[in-house]
Amino acid sequence: MKKISIYIVEDYSLFRLSYKKFLSEDEDIEVLGDFESAEECLEALEKEKVDVILMDIGLPCLSGIEATKIISRKYPNTKVIMLTSHNKENEVLSGLSSGACGYAIKDISAEDLRNLILTVSNGAIWVDPQIAQIVQKTFSNLKPVNKIDFNLTEREKEILNLMVKGLSNTEIAKKTVISPHTVKSHVCSILKKLMVTDRVQAAVKAVRYDL
Repeated sequence: MKKISIYIVEDYSLFRLSYKKFLSEDEDIEVLGDFESAEECLEALEKEKVDVILMDIGLPCLSGIEATKIISRKYPNTKVIMLTSHNKENEVLSGLSSGACGYAIKDISAEDLRNLILTVSNGAIWVDPQIAQIVQKTFSNLKPVNKIDFNLTEREKEILNLMVKGLSNTEIAKKTVISPHTVKSHVCSILKKLMVTDRVQAAVKAVRYDL
C-alpha cells in the first residue's frame, strides 16, 4: 500500500514538531516536509506534490486560508486539512469557503488526526464537531432565505445529502448501489447546479438552503 505523503505548515514550532513526530512514526503516512510559512510550502509544491497538507489557518504573511485557495486551484488532487487554535465564527466560515477538505481544532488527538488524514485522502470531507456547531449556529441565526430551486434531481439530492454527511464517492456508491463513476458524474452536476467549486462548499450551501 502506497503511503500517504504529507506536508505540515505551522509557524508554531511546538505544534509542528509534535505533528511531525507522531505522524512520522505511522506506517501509512510519510511526512515529506514541514514549513513555518505558506510561502515555503507553495515553493516546495512546485518541486514535489503531496497527497495531503496540514495547514495552520493563522499563518503570518500569506494566511492558511489564502494559501488553501491557491493550492485548491493549482493542485486539485492535493487535499488540505485546516488546523486552528480558535473557533472564531468569521475564521471558520472563511475556511469553509477556501476549498479545504478537513477542518480541526489543534488540540485534536494524535489518533483522531491520523484518522482524519486517512479519511480526507480517500476523498471524504471531515469537519471537527466543535466547528460544525459554529456553522450550524451561524446558519440558525440567519434570516430564513428564500427557497431556491437548483433543479436537482432526486438522485442528486440523495447524493448531496450523503456529501453533507462526509461520505466519499466510493462510500456513496455502496450506499446508493451505483458505480463510483456514476457518483462522480452526479457530483460534478451538483457542483455545477449549485454554482460552487468543491464538495465542502456544496455541503455548506445544502445546509444553508435546506436542500
